[in-house]
Amino acid sequence: MIRVLLVDDSPIALHIMQRLLSSTPGIQVVGTAANGMEALELLPGLNPDVICTDMHMPVMDGLEFTRAVINKYPRPILVVSVSVEPDSPNIFRMLEAGAVDVYPKPRAILDADQDKLARELASKIRILAGVHVFRRTAAVTHVPRPLPPLSLPSHAPVRIVVIGASTGGPQALREILSHLPANFPVPVVCVQHIGSDFLDDMVTWLAESTPLPVLKAIQGELPRAGKVYFAPGDANLELDDGGRFALTQSPPCDGHRPSVTVALRAAARRSGAGVVGVLLTGMGRDGAEGMADIAAAGGVTIAQDEASSVVYGMPKAAVELGAALHVLPIEQIAPALTALANNRSSVGATSIREEST
Repeated sequence: MIRVLLVDDSPIALHIMQRLLSSTPGIQVVGTAANGMEALELLPGLNPDVICTDMHMPVMDGLEFTRAVINKYPRPILVVSVSVEPDSPNIFRMLEAGAVDVYPKPRAILDADQDKLARELASKIRILAGVHVFRRTAAVTHVPRPLPPLSLPSHAPVRIVVIGASTGGPQALREILSHLPANFPVPVVCVQHIGSDFLDDMVTWLAESTPLPVLKAIQGELPRAGKVYFAPGDANLELDDGGRFALTQSPPCDGHRPSVTVALRAAARRSGAGVVGVLLTGMGRDGAEGMADIAAAGGVTIAQDEASSVVYGMPKAAVELGAALHVLPIEQIAPALTALANNRSSVGATSIREEST
């Protein structure tokens, strides 16, 4: 039984979430709180496996609450919030603080597909229940652990980088994009499994951390070097015969639209050996078949390693399929992409940060 604590200053929102989860097998709501301070007082006694919290609350808001939980009682946190709230990029600052994922708050139970909402929320909670969360403190000294240099085989000139991610992806993408140089010489196309309500906020948040422009892909636009493009919500991102973005309503692949596999396959068809495919943390196997297509076309494929993944599902599927030519910790992916894009054959040692638990 997965024990869940709900934190929200809206009695209606708490009632809706309790109702959605009440008939879900294997999940039990063990308590509710109206703000972060109240929730902190309940935590030791309730000992929940997962916390679902709103962002804007009186007394102690979601951001301060998340920081306190990760420092004192580390466990998975799901941010349940309405995306149109003021300063909504703060949702993603909660991910920086240690929250694992986000979910749009149900607005009206009577107008919604209750079964669908219950399935989605329960799925998020089940995934988070398996995530191991580490305590973070400001006083921790990060001791660098050296990595061996990464040797890269000779390859065709890189024409495009395609990155796919799901649970834990925003944090992983921020780590990568923040370490790409302003003169990165090829386009970067990203597919992130996230509610369409949160996509604009995520793009804004990621743009704060990188010198590269971060944009949503537009139908018919030609990807440009040194820019980062995200697939829009509920549309598969493909490339037409001229290499321009084609946003389609083709069927979901591996249960997702936008699908990572669809984008990877489109890039493989268009650019062949000139594609670098990257598969990051996430549940399921979306992207594995697309990585196989890139590898078969002579391109380079990189999967995030298990130790640095929040959920080692999608990268693991690619590794098991034999589609990942390189398996790297998140800290080494940006240097590898930079070397590949600049046609260098090796990457100097990069350190992994070790955090106290």
